[in-house]
Amino acid sequence: MPMKLRAMLVGLLLPAALVQPSDAMTRIDGDMGGSLGEYLLKFAAMRDSGERVMIDGNCFSACTLVTALIPKQRVCVTERAKLGFHAGWIDDQNGERAVSVEGTRLLYQMYPREIQRWISLHGGLGTQTLILKGRELMAVYPICK
Repeated sequence: MPMKLRAMLVGLLLPAALVQPSDAMTRIDGDMGGSLGEYLLKFAAMRDSGERVMIDGNCFSACTLVTALIPKQRVCVTERAKLGFHAGWIDDQNGERAVSVEGTRLLYQMYPREIQRWISLHGGLGTQTLILKGRELMAVYPICK
């Protein structure tokens, strides 16, 4: 992974020094992911603003970075919530999607310990999407009230 990207990730992951609580809440539902960089910036801004997050449906792929960037006490889940994890991807010389070993390692390290343990118990990050939902997810995050 290029040093510039690594430095950006480290800067985004540093905790905000003096975050004021916010009344704002973002609801995540039907988010299948997208550009890793865009999600890092979006969730870092939400973290720094003190915003809370309700996961109320699918939060897959890059969306799962919410678990890495938003403090656990500011995330809640509903019974419909699902987190979908998979390996990090890059495009190879032919424009085909390939697993990025370094990117996957970095993603895994960003996730909270409870998420890392769950991923490891379910075979690790690979080409298949692992879905954390139901009681297992509610053991990690509180139910939204």
